[in-house]
Amino acid sequence: MKTLKKRLQTGLASVYLVEGDDFYLFDKALSMIKSACDITLEEFNVSIFDDENFSLDAIYQSSEQLPIVDKKRLIVIKGGSPKESDKKKLTQMLLKIPKTTVVVVLDYNKNLEILKKDFVFVDANRMDREMVKRIVQTYLSRLGKTISPEGLNVLIEACNGYLTRIMCELNKLVCYDLNSEQITADMINELVNKDAEYSVFELTEALAKKDGDKAVKLMKEMEKQQGIFALITNQFRRLFYVSISDKTNSELASLLGVKEYAIIKAKELARKFSKAQLKKICSLLEEVDYSVKSGLMLQTNALQLLLFNIIYI
Repeated sequence: MKTLKKRLQTGLASVYLVEGDDFYLFDKALSMIKSACDITLEEFNVSIFDDENFSLDAIYQSSEQLPIVDKKRLIVIKGGSPKESDKKKLTQMLLKIPKTTVVVVLDYNKNLEILKKDFVFVDANRMDREMVKRIVQTYLSRLGKTISPEGLNVLIEACNGYLTRIMCELNKLVCYDLNSEQITADMINELVNKDAEYSVFELTEALAKKDGDKAVKLMKEMEKQQGIFALITNQFRRLFYVSISDKTNSELASLLGVKEYAIIKAKELARKFSKAQLKKICSLLEEVDYSVKSGLMLQTNALQLLLFNIIYI
């Protein structure tokens, strides 16, 4: 977002492609570009296209219209799943739009990556931890609230760094105790639903410490979540990989498609297991996965079996 802010200060581009995994940042980018367009008559000068009304002809006709009163006309393309042939046509069309039109493509599902090479790319992936902290603290200060350092760390971990979730949870936390100026870690632990990936991190940590009671409690909370077995499998595969690799954190992050912070946390957890233990756990996960997929075992039973086997490996 810092890069986008600097670019907007030097002038508006014709087309922006917004892509990433944090929807809050999609909205933030659109808001910043819209503000830079200085549009006062939205009903006349803003057109939105999504999966329901996506049409190359309609987008073209809209882009050719002159703005009314305002200097710019804004077209927002939300998602959309055009055919490959239409993607090329869209690129050619956007290369020729009038200077009075600005187009923002919110590519939620990475269907329009072809646009990257010709237009301004806006990264909407999760921000680094320090930037998230600053955004949270600034937002709360406007509301006359603060958050304890421990609480801020717990909130970021619980939401897996996604500002989309963090901002939703903050709205709930702000209203929880109107008489208290500070949001604490206890409030967050009581009110915030933890992200599945963070729950898996907590479970892994409990298993490493041989804390059976906590592991069972966490597993019961998680067993109804979709895709939890896959998350556990990915977690231990990541731990095994970082434990045997001599690559740097940034190289591992690039290879595994995660942030460097995730690699640092993975290495921290991996040190609590031996390489031999992690290899055995990965083999066990493959066996249990086969049993579930072949109908030999229910997933709930498989998760419980997995938990106790890992504790005693």
